[in-house]
Amino acid sequence: MAGGLVALLDDVAALARLAAASIDDVAAGAGKASVKAAGVVVDDAAVTPRYVHGVDPKRELSIIGRIAKGSLRNKLLFILPGLLLLSQFLPWVLTPLLMLGGTYLCFEGAEKIWHLLHPHHEKKEEPSSSQGPEAEQQVVSGAIRTDFILSTEIMVISLNEVAGESFWSRAIILVVVALGITALVYGAVALIVRMDDVGVSLAARSSAAAKRTGTLLVKAMPKVLSALATIGIVAMLWVGGHILLVGTDDLGWHWLYGKVHDLEHWVADIMPFADGAFEWVANTAVSAFVGLLVGAVVVAVVNGIRRVRGGSSAAGH
Repeated sequence: MAGGLVALLDDVAALARLAAASIDDVAAGAGKASVKAAGVVVDDAAVTPRYVHGVDPKRELSIIGRIAKGSLRNKLLFILPGLLLLSQFLPWVLTPLLMLGGTYLCFEGAEKIWHLLHPHHEKKEEPSSSQGPEAEQQVVSGAIRTDFILSTEIMVISLNEVAGESFWSRAIILVVVALGITALVYGAVALIVRMDDVGVSLAARSSAAAKRTGTLLVKAMPKVLSALATIGIVAMLWVGGHILLVGTDDLGWHWLYGKVHDLEHWVADIMPFADGAFEWVANTAVSAFVGLLVGAVVVAVVNGIRRVRGGSSAAGH
């Protein structure tokens, strides 16, 4: 990941010149930043559809639209200004902040695996958004709070990738990332949650081809959602673990990530024909393993605290 930060431009007028002369650079920076945040984006897209589970189909797009507006408000009004100020005046905070977010991703991934292995610990979710405006507002508010955490991680990862750019370049790139990621995530979510309806509509038509396509869509969507959820878990562990490995290296603890590089070199020596593919696989596998280990520790600590609090509450009663 890129390191080092540059000083604030002396003249605000430079922003106009920069925007006019460096559109390609801004677009490239936004693309680079977005690719690095892809793992969190996958998780964001995997998490959101559950908030409209059991909702009247007529309300699904409205609810997704409200969550998307809240997500954009989170990014542009709160997260982006805060991160820009930190990057300008307290740049040393960014790496620990990024690692804190990476630890959260590891925790989320490990906790989901824990619930898959111990389903009796997981409470059954009830579709409260179909119970009225107040319940729907609670669903939207909960989704926006969850999105705030994921959006913060996306923006920190993105900022870290363009940390060497000027202040105004960083600002423009992050605005582009915020708009693009929000449109991508919630456009995909809207498409996913309405795909069943498209399938039902096609299946009701007289055309045999339309019926087959509609039936295939209806049958495929549960598998697509299940696969998306699994990819989201793997992405969280991989991205979270990689953030921690790189963060420790940036903070001067080079031994751990150095061993990962040694593994990459060893793989490259025995598989020179793969053109770097297996080195990437090795790095990703180690990152996911580190993410799982860290996440498992945090899950154990959190579950222990929950048990203590539960015991204390029972004793109090």
